[in-house]
Amino acid sequence: MLGSIPSPSLLLTCAFALALFVVLIFKYWLSLRQIRYVAQHRGQVPSAFAQTITLAAHQKAADYTIAKARLGLLELAIGAAVLLVWTLLGALSSLNQALLSWLGGGMLQQLALLTAFVLISALIDLPLTLYQTFVVEERFGFNKMTVKLWLLDLLKSSLMGAAIGLPVAALILWLMGAVGAWWWLWAWGVWMGFNLLLLLIYPTFIAPLFNKFVPLKDEALKARVTALMQRCGFAAKGLFVMDGSKRSAHANAYFTGFGASKRVVFYDTLLARLSAAEVDTVLAHELGHFKHKHVIKRIVLMFALSLLGFALLGWLATQAWFYTGLGVQPNQGAPNDALALLLFMLVVPVFSFFITPLFAHLSRRHEFEADVYAVAQTSGIDLATALLKLYEDNASTLTPDPVYVKFYYSHPAASERLDRILA
Repeated sequence: MLGSIPSPSLLLTCAFALALFVVLIFKYWLSLRQIRYVAQHRGQVPSAFAQTITLAAHQKAADYTIAKARLGLLELAIGAAVLLVWTLLGALSSLNQALLSWLGGGMLQQLALLTAFVLISALIDLPLTLYQTFVVEERFGFNKMTVKLWLLDLLKSSLMGAAIGLPVAALILWLMGAVGAWWWLWAWGVWMGFNLLLLLIYPTFIAPLFNKFVPLKDEALKARVTALMQRCGFAAKGLFVMDGSKRSAHANAYFTGFGASKRVVFYDTLLARLSAAEVDTVLAHELGHFKHKHVIKRIVLMFALSLLGFALLGWLATQAWFYTGLGVQPNQGAPNDALALLLFMLVVPVFSFFITPLFAHLSRRHEFEADVYAVAQTSGIDLATALLKLYEDNASTLTPDPVYVKFYYSHPAASERLDRILA
């Protein structure tokens, strides 16, 4: 006789446990490959960089990469354990029941559940976050933050998160309970509108709460950058220098905003390190992203994936096995919307991990296209020297493991990138 067919709840439990185990082992394997590969190539600068990168700088980058990867191994173990506790071991269900008995069912209880989950998760992450900033980054000379500044940033980000996140969460929860089976389509529209609004308000209202932005004062550089943007047919609301050095020695430049609110931002650490011609090439690379419509393409991709995600959540939220299969007892006579949101956010990264290389590949391809554009508008030699300085200043290893690169790197490895630029 054939045995009875396992229940959907049991199937989900087994699938989730297996997926979590497989993903954890695979991530460990990737990280150990990276550590081993970087360590094996630590003793010698790759021949392509022998004339430009010192052995000391190369070894610093290797040591920094290995230190971050080892910390990442600990983060993986803790993250998997915490995820297991939240789900199959019942912590999320217990937290929900405790708040339900205290506050009763309703919007207040659901918002309290989301808030408590975020706060507990942040507290769990806090020790590793502090270690990363004040031990690893400090050891390699990158951290410029004081404890006071770190606490001030934490306070600001927490208040900002609550002021923005709670109303959006409340609106989505209300839609889940009030507009019927197609709530997920309305919620998707709200989520997309919220993200587009953030793109508009972040440069002028949110970013200045954390950093000081001053107009670019170097008139020669300003004229050069303006000429480049005019040549490329690009308009921005302003050229700004950000005091990145008060938090980190890492250097960068970026565009922020959307539509008429676009602005160009240079880290002060970048301007202190690069020549005017090299700054031109870095800016031209960023202009390449806009010229190839990479930003628009990524927004459209985010829209499509979010729509699929909300549609899937709209179906799963109505299935009792979705809750019980993940260790949660659904509420009886009270909304389960917050539970559905949290469970979905917890488990989707596990089941979607193996599509990570596809998005990494797309990002690397966009970087290559932006490099090609920068070389056409400026100088390949200047772009190569600028990138080398940034690799050195940011202690980015020149010898990452190729398989690790395929899975995780949003930018091409240094050797491959520079080979294409100089070719």
